[in-house]
Amino acid sequence: MNRIFLIGYMGSGKTTIGKLLAERLNYTFVDMDTHIEEKYFKSVSQIFAELGERQFRLLEQQCLHEVSEFENVVIATGGGAPCFFDNMEYMNSHGITVYINITVEQLAIRLENSRTNKRPLLANRKGEELNTFIAEGLAKRESFYKKAYLSATGSDEEILNQICLNIH
Repeated sequence: MNRIFLIGYMGSGKTTIGKLLAERLNYTFVDMDTHIEEKYFKSVSQIFAELGERQFRLLEQQCLHEVSEFENVVIATGGGAPCFFDNMEYMNSHGITVYINITVEQLAIRLENSRTNKRPLLANRKGEELNTFIAEGLAKRESFYKKAYLSATGSDEEILNQICLNIH
């Protein structure tokens, strides 16, 4: 299969690992959030604020269908993308899905270290409050994530190696 979809919670490393994987496979890399922002000339946060979550999820689904037509591509999805409509089933039928499965503690460290305006949901959360927020969010999404063809865990390098070993 020449399409690989990376799924997982925000901060799991989908973009970082996706770029490395695409380079290793000589594939194109697409970050869905960036694709959406470039298509609509607005940040994901702006779209969410202006149109609401439902309309954003519809735009996200439309973009997912667009990028699913690309060949030889690694696609980093938004953290919520697999959890709406039939997106997870759609990705499974159009490529290989990989759940980047890292712990709540790993996610909290990564998200603490990458505080940007791109993550407004995390703005004032720290320590135990951040861990609780992540654990609750992950619990809501994990049933979708677990439908992935492959679940990879560990450091970015370990995850990259697991993916390469299992996709051919």
